Amino acid sequence: MKTISAIIFFCSFVCSTAFAQLPKTQTPLTTDALLDTIQHTAFNFFWNQANPANGLIRDRANVNGTSSAACSIASVGFGLSAICIGVDHGWVSRTAARDRVLTTLKTFWYGPQGYSTTGDIGNFGLFYHFLDMNTATRNGDTELSTIDTALLLAGVIDVKQYFTGSDSSETLIRHLSDSIYYRMNWNLMRSGNPGIYMGWKPGTGFTGYGQWIGYNEASIMYILALGSPTHPVDYTAWQEWTSGYPYGSQYGYTYVNFPPLFGHQYSQCWIDYRNIADDYMKNHNLNYFENSRRATLAQRAYSIANPGGFAGYGDSLWGITASDTPSGYKARGAPPAQDDDGTITPTAPVSSIAFAPEVVIPVIYKMWNTYGSQLWTQYGFRDAFNLSLNWWDSDVIGIDQGPMIIMIENYRTQRVWNRFMQNPDVQRGLQAAKFTTVSDVQPAKSFPKNFSLYQNYPNPFNPTTLITYQLPKKSFVRLEVYNLIGAKIATLVNNTQETGIHNAVFAASTYNLASGIYFYKLSAGNFLAVKKMTYLK
Repeated sequence: MKTISAIIFFCSFVCSTAFAQLPKTQTPLTTDALLDTIQHTAFNFFWNQANPANGLIRDRANVNGTSSAACSIASVGFGLSAICIGVDHGWVSRTAARDRVLTTLKTFWYGPQGYSTTGDIGNFGLFYHFLDMNTATRNGDTELSTIDTALLLAGVIDVKQYFTGSDSSETLIRHLSDSIYYRMNWNLMRSGNPGIYMGWKPGTGFTGYGQWIGYNEASIMYILALGSPTHPVDYTAWQEWTSGYPYGSQYGYTYVNFPPLFGHQYSQCWIDYRNIADDYMKNHNLNYFENSRRATLAQRAYSIANPGGFAGYGDSLWGITASDTPSGYKARGAPPAQDDDGTITPTAPVSSIAFAPEVVIPVIYKMWNTYGSQLWTQYGFRDAFNLSLNWWDSDVIGIDQGPMIIMIENYRTQRVWNRFMQNPDVQRGLQAAKFTTVSDVQPAKSFPKNFSLYQNYPNPFNPTTLITYQLPKKSFVRLEVYNLIGAKIATLVNNTQETGIHNAVFAASTYNLASGIYFYKLSAGNFLAVKKMTYLK
């Protein structure tokens, strides 16, 4: 198989389409070069898909670079941090970046706020989820979004921490950042309840919106609301949010569950949870970083088991999160399966690289080497693809590109974490949520904890099928196939194997078998399991 590598052509840092091609070559990219390429193309999305007159960034773009999409304020938040990363990597000058950031902050500070159904950028200091790219005002019937405002605010705080120069422009960036943050009335968004409401609309208010309760992407929203020096929420808000945590085990890993991986990634693009924990996590001997690592490993284990029998799923190809699908945008996740239809979303594994690089990097290489010619675009990987249906998304999405460029940077340099965590308001929020330093959290191992024998795939099959099993320790393994009357047909494995996930191929045509039901049996140490499979000639 030929290894695919990329040469990225740039006409200019400011205005080019930065189209990336994949020429056929035998020269492989190093891991650093591959990660750098993914980051660079993600940066290009945030730079090129912005309106330079107001700094707003589109929600999405077609892979050919065209788009009529509105601005997503969350995309702007991710984009502000992406611009800082771009300066550090030399993809844009500090001066050009500073001017773009300053333009963006002025848009959000000076934009009109109020109760009108049209013509405002937001209300109560918060902002509408989607904005018109030209007028920078409410787009359609979109809601005033608390979580998207928080993701925007994370980027606003990050640029304050990054642009620390004494010149008038960088000084103004810092002043505007504080002004935007300190105007946000988080307490009002509780409407007398313990938790923060998800949204608000002029005319109907909070009707139709619930509170943010239970584990998801909203931890950064609560931390920033708790840390506000002007309109803070109190500790009861954090208690309300954690009261709905679903703690349990999935595929051998025990953690607070949220099936779509974006819920484990968004907040940690900025907040470094590696060595701190709140009371809930301390009571479970966890921190949020380790919790996200376990969610990542559990999703990989689910994909290896592949209960849905989807094409491509395996130890080096997985990724289930909110994304486009052949039937529209869905908040997909696993485990447990949540709208899993076989669609693979590159941001899901890539944005977990800081949590579990040993299992993420092989997925990146698999997507690059095996599917690069169909998957790679001028802005990096397409948002999603489905091998079972031979479907390749036509778009890239800002809220998927953002976590990739930021989490790769945190994996490589920790720069975003390091500067964001120095912000005094962020520290105030963490203290208000009762986070303290922890040092005794043990990381989950990426190899299996239990013996398992999975359903063969495909099933029914003709002429071959794949049998997958996992070993939590080095064991002598025997894998055998039997017919309905108990006669042994084949011995597929009969040796000692190391800890890990293993595959064996059964080719029915080799044994001149008739169509029908057969059984495969795994013996490993004291473990014994049998499963049924169907052969159709």
